[in-house]
Amino acid sequence: MKLLYQTHSPYARKALVFAHEVGIAHRLEVEHQETSPTRRNEDVFAENPLGKVPVLLRPGLPAIFDSDVICAYFDTLHDGRRLIPSEGEARWHALRVQAVAQGMAAAGIAVRWETVRRPEELRYAPLRDGNVEKLIASYDWLERELDFEAPVHVGHVAVATALSWLEFRGLPDFRAKRPRLAAWLDGFSGRASMQATPLAGETHD
Repeated sequence: MKLLYQTHSPYARKALVFAHEVGIAHRLEVEHQETSPTRRNEDVFAENPLGKVPVLLRPGLPAIFDSDVICAYFDTLHDGRRLIPSEGEARWHALRVQAVAQGMAAAGIAVRWETVRRPEELRYAPLRDGNVEKLIASYDWLERELDFEAPVHVGHVAVATALSWLEFRGLPDFRAKRPRLAAWLDGFSGRASMQATPLAGETHD
C-alpha cells in the first residue's frame, strides 16, 4: 500500500501514527505530496476529488481518503487490540475525542489563513478570533474530558497529532493553564509512533 502523505499535515501524521501504533507501518510506502487549496496537485486529485492528503492507495482496490476513514481501515488489518472500540460508551468517547481533535486542526488551519497565509489586505480578524475561541474551548474540554490514563485509542492519536501540529505552527498555547493535557502530550510524544513521524516543512500556497 502507498500512503500519499505530507510531512506538515496533522491529518496525514495522524494516519501514519495510527499505522505505527497498530503495527502495520512497515506495510506502507509513504510518499510526500504538497497540497494546498490554491495549488492543484494532479497526483492527489487523481485519487481524491477533494485534492487533499492523506490518501491510501491499495493494489487492485479503490483509494481510501480522509484520516478518519484510513484509521478505521488500518484497524481492520491487525490482530491486536482495536484502537477504535467496537461498541458502547468507549466507542463514542474515542470518536468524540477524535472529532474534537479534527476540529482543532481545522480551526488552527483557519487561523493560519487569517494570520500568515492569506494576503494581509484580505485577512478577516473576526474569523481569526472566532477560530481561536474554538481552540481555547477545545483545550479546556480536553483538560476536563480526556481519559489520560486509558489504553491508547484513536482519539489519543488524533489529539496528540493535532496538539503537536498546533505547537509546530506557533498557534495559541494550550500549556499554561492545562497541566494535565501538557504532561500527557509530553508523555505521548515520546512514543515510537510519534518519534518516527516528525513534523517538517512549510506550506506552499
